[in-house]
Amino acid sequence: MSNLTKSKTDQTQGAASHFLLTQTNRGEVTTLLDLARRQYEGNPDGLALTLINAGSEAPTSITTREFFDGAGRYAQALREVGVAPRDLVILVMQHGDALLYAFWGAMMLGAIPSIFPFLSDKLDPQMYCERVQALVAHSGARAVIASEEFLDILTNLLSGVEVIGAARLKPGAGSPHFDPGVIGADIAFLQHSSGTTGLQKGVALSHASVLNQLASYGQAIRLSADDVIVSWLPLYHDMGLIAGFIMPVAQGIPLVLMSPFQWVRDPRILLRAIHDYHGTLCWLPNFAYNFMATRIRDREIEGVSLGSLRAFVNCSEPMQAESHRLFAKRFAAYGLREDALTTSYAMAENTFAVTQGGMDGPVTVDVISRAKLAEAHRAEGVEGEELSAEMLSCGRAIPRCEIRIVDDGRKALPERHVGEVAVRSDSMLSSYYKRDDLTAQVMFDGWYLTGDLGYLANGELYITGRKKDLIIVGGKNIYPQDLEAIANEVPGVHPGRVVAFGVPDERLGTEAVVIVVEAETDDEDARSAIGREVRMRVAQQTETAVSNVLLVDAKWLYKTSSGKIARGANREKYLEEMGRSRQA
Repeated sequence: MSNLTKSKTDQTQGAASHFLLTQTNRGEVTTLLDLARRQYEGNPDGLALTLINAGSEAPTSITTREFFDGAGRYAQALREVGVAPRDLVILVMQHGDALLYAFWGAMMLGAIPSIFPFLSDKLDPQMYCERVQALVAHSGARAVIASEEFLDILTNLLSGVEVIGAARLKPGAGSPHFDPGVIGADIAFLQHSSGTTGLQKGVALSHASVLNQLASYGQAIRLSADDVIVSWLPLYHDMGLIAGFIMPVAQGIPLVLMSPFQWVRDPRILLRAIHDYHGTLCWLPNFAYNFMATRIRDREIEGVSLGSLRAFVNCSEPMQAESHRLFAKRFAAYGLREDALTTSYAMAENTFAVTQGGMDGPVTVDVISRAKLAEAHRAEGVEGEELSAEMLSCGRAIPRCEIRIVDDGRKALPERHVGEVAVRSDSMLSSYYKRDDLTAQVMFDGWYLTGDLGYLANGELYITGRKKDLIIVGGKNIYPQDLEAIANEVPGVHPGRVVAFGVPDERLGTEAVVIVVEAETDDEDARSAIGREVRMRVAQQTETAVSNVLLVDAKWLYKTSSGKIARGANREKYLEEMGRSRQA
């Protein structure tokens, strides 16, 4: 009998002792540690998680008792290096059991853990260092726990904060401690908003807010003790941290976890894990649908069945209906049901999910007029020969969460009018940690201004773009992600390595559209042809004239810590390089 099968048998035999947090019993639990205690005492031998290790090393299975015992030992180790209750502890560690134990161990001390991204080849070193310095300076962190490979760079980078090598943590005989004297209103941990300035904003989340999210989102996705969550997502952003770690561990749902670096090198391991462990839930950013559909060969997944999967959840970046179609067609032969493709709109400031779509029927695709969207700022149907756009619904608000679309004066707009998305819920952030100035900029009357543009139709949310990224040419709104999606389809463009933005056009007194694309060839004639094709397709499909298509080599484009292309940073780089070129 496999470990997972044994776990399911044990859970079935002890079903009465398995505690799944819901809206009905939410009042029985006050902190995340209180919920963890329910799992530890009620089903200690149930499987908490399975770590898919790199290479030929066998997976590691960890029971609920083993996991929280391990967290207790790390709590003692953190105490011995001077961490105290309410201290902010920053974790810059490779994905693995040590990071998982250290996170929960810090909470067992009553400290505030925060998982940081670490410097990788997708991040610009100077930009990364500047942001880490800024965040540490603002947050007043007590300690930074770092994997050995990051120890020197962080020690040299940071002053006034102790940088501790993870190897110095000597887990001893500590036991789990579920009552460190914290209450529901106390901060449980910090998350960090993704984006070009995201590392400068620590999102402080209380125990109560996180518990409210778990109860509401669990209801929205029909979470049950029979579920198995499979994830490769990094833990330093909300989707990986909440959906791929906090929720399953706290709710007693088996988790199968692998490193994002393993997945990028060998994406088939996710599908094999779903098959091997009968996974039922999996969260993915939109690019992963295209990535797996085009990179995984049939011979690599022979015998794999995805029939157990009841929901892939598209989340965390602009979603494309075509990505769903491509993924569904590619893996239909492996048991993937088209109705298993669902959607969610989420953000760290609301702990995680704001909406969920596709659980009660197919995700809605809204076909609207591009011209009316750009010129009238309304999402209306297509008439005659108008150019159209497909908008993939994010679904409806999860329980105890409200959504409003507002204009620049924060006045609510009617359905199908495009404006800024505002959210109000009981899962909301307490504040940006020690940044009351930033908190005041985005909160009003309990509503949080997301910075995203979108509209509501029949109660469902559709996102059209980021407010700060909107390009305005002659009074016409142009959404850069639309242009990027078109350019991504041009042969010779590296998929996912495209960014569009506006730059000042002083001659015309408006903005000019620039698209930067990473080319897959060094041949100059071929690159010129790629540039012409990008211009032509964008003009044909959006009636937008592109001022400049810049073809660049690998490593030119900046990315955020979550792997997204950083529009603002790339725009600044483009302007700097163009300025130097004019001066030469």
